[in-house]
Amino acid sequence: MRALIQRVKCAQVEVNQQVVGKIEQGLLVFIGLGKNDSLVTAEKMLKKIFAYRVFSDDTGRMNLNVQQVGGGVLLVSQFTLMAETRKGLRPDFGPAMPPSDAKLLFAQLVEQAKTMYDKVQTGEFGADMQVSLVNDGPVTFMLEVD
Repeated sequence: MRALIQRVKCAQVEVNQQVVGKIEQGLLVFIGLGKNDSLVTAEKMLKKIFAYRVFSDDTGRMNLNVQQVGGGVLLVSQFTLMAETRKGLRPDFGPAMPPSDAKLLFAQLVEQAKTMYDKVQTGEFGADMQVSLVNDGPVTFMLEVD
């Protein structure tokens, strides 16, 4: 499982010109699910996302996590994160979890995230989404768990 996290001043997801998820300061998180991922993997990733220290403390050091600053978390499923890109000029999506399995696991991940933190929003799985954001920093990290 991969998560591309971006520290944002604000972010939102639109589907058919309707806002389906929106946060102010916090983390925009793109989630890529691989063939071998499970609910156990998802829980590990969520713990890492919520604990990852990317917000500045009083001294200017990245020492605070999203919960400590009271920020929002916007979760967006993005299978393209799982693409194999080392060879050739076309992405290979073979490592990605099949859509029907990924839809179920992403829904479970979102449900678990909402039990861990009350400021969670989401995009819409499988939809053509337009994502808008103001990256703060910019600060972007790729997180991976097995």
